[in-house]
Amino acid sequence: MKAITQSEYGDPEVLALTNHPEPKVGPAEVLIDVRAAGVNPVDWKLGAGYVDGILETRFPLIPGWDVAGVVIGLGPDVPEFAVGDEVFGYIRKDVAQLGAYAERVSASVRMLARKPAALSWEQAAGVPLAGLTALQSVQRIGIGAGDTVLIHGASGGVGMFGTQIAVARGARVIGTASERNHEFLRSLGAEPVAYGDGLAERVRALAPDGVTAVLDFVGGGVVHVSAGLSKDPARLVSVADADAAELGGHALWARPDASGLAELAALADDGKLTVHVEHTLPLADAARAWRISQEGRTRGKIVLTVGDN
Repeated sequence: MKAITQSEYGDPEVLALTNHPEPKVGPAEVLIDVRAAGVNPVDWKLGAGYVDGILETRFPLIPGWDVAGVVIGLGPDVPEFAVGDEVFGYIRKDVAQLGAYAERVSASVRMLARKPAALSWEQAAGVPLAGLTALQSVQRIGIGAGDTVLIHGASGGVGMFGTQIAVARGARVIGTASERNHEFLRSLGAEPVAYGDGLAERVRALAPDGVTAVLDFVGGGVVHVSAGLSKDPARLVSVADADAAELGGHALWARPDASGLAELAALADDGKLTVHVEHTLPLADAARAWRISQEGRTRGKIVLTVGDN
């Protein structure tokens, strides 16, 4: 099969389109014919060796943890799915080696759910990691009706999901973004504010009594600004800054979760969750996708197309 592989840590230029052996399919796993693979910042960070201290990586490495495709094979004991089912998932395994940037991939049923009918292959592939990160952040501090939530990076890959999930739960959302993304945030139900110097004053102009919860999806020290705006330090979650825990909040790393994926799929099929895909590129252009991601200015998601869509 064709796959994007790298034989060593490095910049996007280490990626190459190669022929790779078909993946084995173990107990409680399925074989997926990949239609699209989502691109996340963690992909190139893993590929550069930035997470080597916490995650075992083996070469040659096929990057990618987000997948959408069709089940074409079953391992032993898989009552959850049948050949022909359309699925999507966050397929982070215990060892990073056989990822989603390939024509076919095997994945545990605990990492998969049925693809939402309302979404295209590309949109579905953009959901799993970012969507679960947002959902688990919201769940961690119980965001719901009556909350006023400040979301940092509200127009990004994770932020757009966090915004929509919080709105769907009845919360008021104030979201930081560059000026060019303000109308996009309004379309998601958020009240946009510009990030940068003077952020605290701009947020207080919208919420004089402060906010009841904070979701940080960008890092860069914004948790320290947020601490002075939040009524309860424990209702602060960051996926990009470990200082959140030192301030009394939570530092979160999303976990694969089939039930969470099913919840996201239901929101999409109910019209409460849309997925903006900013860049769609063929699998062979994975290096270009990484370079775009590294710029940090993408609204929504970057997705690689694989196979027949």
